[in-house]
Amino acid sequence: MNAQVSVFEKIFKLTERKTNLRTEIIAGLTTFMTMSYIIFVNPVILSDAGIPKEAAIAATIVASVIATLLFSLWANMPVAIAPGMGLNAFFTYTVVLGKGLSWQTALGAVFISGVVFLILTVSGIRQKLVEGVPVVLRSAIVVGIGLFIAFIGLKNAGIIVSNKTTFVALGNITSIGPVLALIGVVTASILMSRRIKGALVISILFITILAMLFGIAKSPKGISDIISLSPPSLSETFLAMDIKAALKYGILSIIFSFTIVELFDNLATLIGLTKKAGLMDEKGQIENIDRALTADALATMCSATMGSTAMNAYIENATGIAEGGRTGLTSLVVAGLFLLSLFLTPLVSLIPSVATAPILILVGALMLNEIKHIQFDDLTDAVPVFLTIIMMPLTFSIAEGLAFGFISYTLLKVLTGRYKEVKPVVYFISAAFIINFIWG
Repeated sequence: MNAQVSVFEKIFKLTERKTNLRTEIIAGLTTFMTMSYIIFVNPVILSDAGIPKEAAIAATIVASVIATLLFSLWANMPVAIAPGMGLNAFFTYTVVLGKGLSWQTALGAVFISGVVFLILTVSGIRQKLVEGVPVVLRSAIVVGIGLFIAFIGLKNAGIIVSNKTTFVALGNITSIGPVLALIGVVTASILMSRRIKGALVISILFITILAMLFGIAKSPKGISDIISLSPPSLSETFLAMDIKAALKYGILSIIFSFTIVELFDNLATLIGLTKKAGLMDEKGQIENIDRALTADALATMCSATMGSTAMNAYIENATGIAEGGRTGLTSLVVAGLFLLSLFLTPLVSLIPSVATAPILILVGALMLNEIKHIQFDDLTDAVPVFLTIIMMPLTFSIAEGLAFGFISYTLLKVLTGRYKEVKPVVYFISAAFIINFIWG
């Protein structure tokens, strides 16, 4: 045991960061319990894009394991990585279903965005890009994505349905599907409010059991329908990305949108998590941040090769950090638990959309927290913010929301004589979206 501790001490610097083996293991378990819902949710979203569900499960888990190991062993951070909520929705509902691209072409776009992301990171441009975008637009992007995710959840639950006259309408909320989804929202909300670890996973499993009892989900007939010693195959999605088709299609705005969301979401989350973990010094410098950001970009490229979407650092890592996680040993534990979950593939395949829809709704609701950073007393800020937020769910596209936000922000500032407030990066992004509108 002492030998094992000394190995972990040498790799993760436990004493230097004022932690120990037991604390790190508990922190890892806590983080996994709070973010493992992605194992259930992501394959459902990817399967809507046409990706075989079993392969989507494998891709989600394997990509998460590899990415989290990079953060653990290379960056030594207590941060786990998985396919990003919002980016997976953008992939399926905007790029594949909205634009009519194949999922292989969309994966090609994800890979290209990862390459762009890597170039921006190693060149040092990434930080400058983020700093050049005003806080109000950064916050609006998060809020807009939150509404978009919540809208998808409401749609998947049957709570919101299409209507020829009004475009959208309230579904039959007395039917069993919507009722179970609403029970899921209430259940997860109560558990989260009471700070129950694994609240979202507990809710998913609870609603799944109810769905089985009411006959709208398949029930397991034996242990083999829950656990399998044969992990799912990646053969249908591994290296299935079509980079050539993505470049041929000329999907500038799609690649651009993937990159922009990755830029803001990941960096902001990493700053918040590392600050909470005490890894930021008095000057605001974060230990191994360059390695973490590079690992982040490599993770997205890796995810695309596996058959999944762009990767993000999850804010749920804060729960493990709150339990005392301070090193990469925390994320090593998470990676190990993700790996073990490969053998639960049969169980994941049984989860119905009414069980995962409440999670989308709640994650969307939690993202509204960013609205507190937005001041609405200046119309040259308020209008772009409003357009960014409202256009994402109404156009069913994160890219369109970004375009309306950046273009309107630039135009209003310039036409009111406040052009000095617009940083060069905002001009560049706005011009790119305008060109895409004209030629796209």
